[in-house]
Amino acid sequence: MDPNNPGPEGYGQDGDGSTPRQRPPRESLTNDFGQSTPATARTTRLVTGDFLLTVNPVDGSEIEPCPPTERPAGPEKRTAAERAEHERAVRPPVPPGPAQPELHLLERQDDRERLVRLLARGRSVRLTGPAGSGRTALLDLVADDCSDLAPDGVVRLNGFHRTPEDLLHDLFHAVYKAPEHRPGHDELLGLIRDIGAVVVLDDIEFGGAGVDELLDATPECAFLFGATPEVPAASADSAVEEVLLSGLERAGGVDILERAVGRVLTEEEANWAGDLWFESEGLPLRFVQAGALLRQRDQVRASTGAVDELGVFASELSDLSPDVSFDAEAAEETPLPSLGEAAAPAPLLAARLSASARATLRLAVALGGEVPHQAHLPALVGDTHADAALGELAGCGLVSPVGSRYRLAAGVLQQLEAAGYADDAAAQALTAAQHYSWWAGHPSVTPERVCAEADAILAALTLLVPETVPPAEDEDSTPVRLARTAAPAFAAGLHWSDWERALRAGAEAARLAGEVGEQAYFHHELGILALCGDQLDRARAELEASIGLRGALADKRGTTAGRRALALVADLSGEVVPAVAAMTGDEVPDARHEESISPAAGVTTPFPAVHSPVSDTLVTQRIPAAGQPAPAQEGGGGLVRMARRNLVAVGAGVLLTAVLGTVVTLGMTSHDNADNPSNNVSVNPSASEGAGDGGLDADPGQTSGTGTGTATAKPTDPGPDGTMGTSDDPTPPSDTETPSASASGTKGSSSGGTPSTSSKPTTSRPSSPSSSGSSSTGTPTGGSTTSAPPTGGSTAPSDSADPTPTDATNSASGPVSDSPSVTTSGASEGVSPGTTAGTLI
Repeated sequence: MDPNNPGPEGYGQDGDGSTPRQRPPRESLTNDFGQSTPATARTTRLVTGDFLLTVNPVDGSEIEPCPPTERPAGPEKRTAAERAEHERAVRPPVPPGPAQPELHLLERQDDRERLVRLLARGRSVRLTGPAGSGRTALLDLVADDCSDLAPDGVVRLNGFHRTPEDLLHDLFHAVYKAPEHRPGHDELLGLIRDIGAVVVLDDIEFGGAGVDELLDATPECAFLFGATPEVPAASADSAVEEVLLSGLERAGGVDILERAVGRVLTEEEANWAGDLWFESEGLPLRFVQAGALLRQRDQVRASTGAVDELGVFASELSDLSPDVSFDAEAAEETPLPSLGEAAAPAPLLAARLSASARATLRLAVALGGEVPHQAHLPALVGDTHADAALGELAGCGLVSPVGSRYRLAAGVLQQLEAAGYADDAAAQALTAAQHYSWWAGHPSVTPERVCAEADAILAALTLLVPETVPPAEDEDSTPVRLARTAAPAFAAGLHWSDWERALRAGAEAARLAGEVGEQAYFHHELGILALCGDQLDRARAELEASIGLRGALADKRGTTAGRRALALVADLSGEVVPAVAAMTGDEVPDARHEESISPAAGVTTPFPAVHSPVSDTLVTQRIPAAGQPAPAQEGGGGLVRMARRNLVAVGAGVLLTAVLGTVVTLGMTSHDNADNPSNNVSVNPSASEGAGDGGLDADPGQTSGTGTGTATAKPTDPGPDGTMGTSDDPTPPSDTETPSASASGTKGSSSGGTPSTSSKPTTSRPSSPSSSGSSSTGTPTGGSTTSAPPTGGSTAPSDSADPTPTDATNSASGPVSDSPSVTTSGASEGVSPGTTAGTLI
């Protein structure tokens, strides 16, 4: 049984045909009419210089330093077969339709041989001739003659709308195989320096320094430039030979006419050709167009003859030959075109072409002379056979090849504009923009194909952007959409001059249309392009503008991509990244940061880490005081200046710490006396030690549970094991007080509530006038004396056996701690008048 056409047995019935066919499930029908999942955005990863560029048409391109694993291997040169294939790919397509008569180059043999001789000697030559003088045809012949002169063969380039930097990259990709790789400027110069080729560069639009740049970058190449007289000449130091191309002789013009019509000219036509030669100064293009006029005249006369001899009606003749415009009255006697019509033949030639050819001309006029590829003409013109229109235009000499495409021939644009072909230019450009915006964004269209139509796309943008208005609520702006879809393709196709032009046109169109999100995208891409070109100031400005616009729209993904690129700009320019600046204590405007509480006089000077000060933390926002300048902007030079101030402050603190350490060390080793009681002081003395070993004896009054001088439980500094503890017994103050400690020793109350004498100091020495700055005597109420030395004060000399800072105490005999804010507990009750409470400097 056939599974697609089940028979009667498949239904369990006889073959009477009464059983209807089963319908397929509904899901299978819906799957056939559309895609089940939307097409994903096309991203491209490129290596440009030291960066890895990811062209993202959704959120904006991303750039990062190229990892070593992503860096491509050294490019290899193309073989002869690969160069030939590449050259065929960049040549203009052959127009469809019947083959056109081949026109041999006349009166150019001497120029041809001279150019070959100069190039064979390694000289660079500039061939200068007016538009329509046959310059491009002569360059093609010379290129064929020089195919075996250089090791890398012949490289054909076109300089129309191209800069010297663009041409250097075009030369690199014509000789090397380097897909998705755009080398940096220095790397590019190193690679093309090894190229040895004959470079045929037509339609160059610059001279002087631009030509010198090309010649200096390629010392092993010989250039053959083709330019018009309006292009500036090369500099005098470039040693470029100049060859002028003149017009044809009268006999040469007559020969072109006879080849175009395929017969010998009549005497009347020969005289007419002489007048045309005098008026056109012998330009071959004028004779090609004049030959097309004579050929059309012969077709009209042939049509008239068919009517007279065969009796074919004019309407039937028009149906059989739609490309021929028939006029019975004019056919009776078809005169030769006037001299004025022969001098500007474009309107007369267009009037006798097919409707699709005339529509193509209107479209080309709207696009500034650019003729779209023949594959686009059926959709743009609305005729399925419109691709044949390119053959008609080429046969009449109305279009000429420029690189890999066609443009209106010299003078044709101005002639058609005067004839009214530009009246609906805006509508024609809008049609082209709508078509290209759909086509360029289609997943099946490669970036190389979009780059081939770059001039037509940019011409449509140039015309439509100034007329952009805010679109309707449910519509998109056509210029914005076209730039949005074409710009990523230009970037992926490595046509970065076209990429920049599309981005700038799109940014202006988005501004006029009020589309803030699209405007942010274009500014982001301009920043990425500037960053790739090492233009850091421009990149910073564009990225900051994009981040500001996206921040207003709460576009988190776009903002993140912009901040990453901006961080790379800051890194390349040597700036302090704002996040790092906040961590190092720099003042960042309008940023919230943490800082330690410090005295109002200024920043606390850092001291050794053994003190471990416990400080509170505040979250503050720096606001400049009245009359003070505003803080420096983020990423600018203000952060660098503040970082320098912090470095100076840290250096001063380190120097002060070294001085204090020296003073303490000298004080500890200055009185080396074995009888000094301070040598017997332990790190953490305890009140439980006996009096016989020089320790601290508890006062008999203390044992009855009476109050002490400092009975409040307080934390002690880390001991030798690094632990913290509290004590309620009458233990003297810890070795080192913290800056946040209490400024006075408070008297606690015991359960008895009766006053008692405080504990004795750790050690006592005979009183002397110079041994103490102040003495404290015990009082029944437990009064205290507080003395805070200035920050950075030195301590009294000590004979401690261990010179480490942990031995410094606030007791009566030990050295005072060198913390920023020292708090000394007052002398306890019951201390004899001869006991020293402490020495403060």
